[in-house]
Amino acid sequence: MLIEGLIAAASAGGGAIVQAAGTDAWNGVREGFARLFGRGRAEREQAALERLDRTREVLEAAREGEEAEQVRAAQAERWRTRLEDLLEELPEADRRRVVVELRALVEQAGGEQPVPQVHNDFSRATFTNSQVLGSGTMTVTNHYDK
Repeated sequence: MLIEGLIAAASAGGGAIVQAAGTDAWNGVREGFARLFGRGRAEREQAALERLDRTREVLEAAREGEEAEQVRAAQAERWRTRLEDLLEELPEADRRRVVVELRALVEQAGGEQPVPQVHNDFSRATFTNSQVLGSGTMTVTNHYDK
């Protein structure tokens, strides 16, 4: 399990990928993240480049407004998870080096962005045998008596 600082670095990295897509910073950020995921193996680097390109295509295809924000949040979350998985499988010495590279890529993309937030309002809803899945800070408020 990753410690909080590594999770924050992974989250910032996911946001940086989304932020850089469609900007002048994209090519450098794209190549940097591909190297990070490739870890010296050409086939892994190529697979990361293809995923990054698909991410950019998905982001560009999203319409403006709420849909675009949902797509951006979903893509940032996907990359955060991939980065967490990468960090978790690395030996400690490699993990430190990758976190330094990750922070440099976040800065190159334009700095850290706030973590996207999702708000769900379930007024007068009844749930039986339910589960709520999410990540980050979550607040649940019961408005049953209203």
